Amino acid sequence: MRELYHARLLDHAQHPRNKGACPDATRVVHAANPSCGDTLALFLTLLEGRIVHASFTGEGCAVSQAAASLLTEAIQGMEVHVAAGFTERDLYGLLGVEVGEARKRCALLAWGALVDALRDERGV
Repeated sequence: MRELYHARLLDHAQHPRNKGACPDATRVVHAANPSCGDTLALFLTLLEGRIVHASFTGEGCAVSQAAASLLTEAIQGMEVHVAAGFTERDLYGLLGVEVGEARKRCALLAWGALVDALRDERGV
């Protein structure tokens, strides 16, 4: 089973889904991991309380790219208040593999951008 998750992560890293800028985005958040140089811009199009489109741009390691791909797939079509409650644990669940300390910042880069993008919906 573990090999299946590794294959899924590698597939998303090599063939990321939803990669590309969205000119109609209603929220754009830029994030960076200074420890390794990963960069990311998260594009969200919100309409009537729902995320109707989610995409990203950026460069980084396989973990950060796969995490962004998996996250955008998961939240697309989701109600904003549900996506605003998405946690680190939820992201690790999407990855399906244990992430070592050295790669946690890489894995959480897209999630941090999501938190920033939906800060108002979180009541923060």
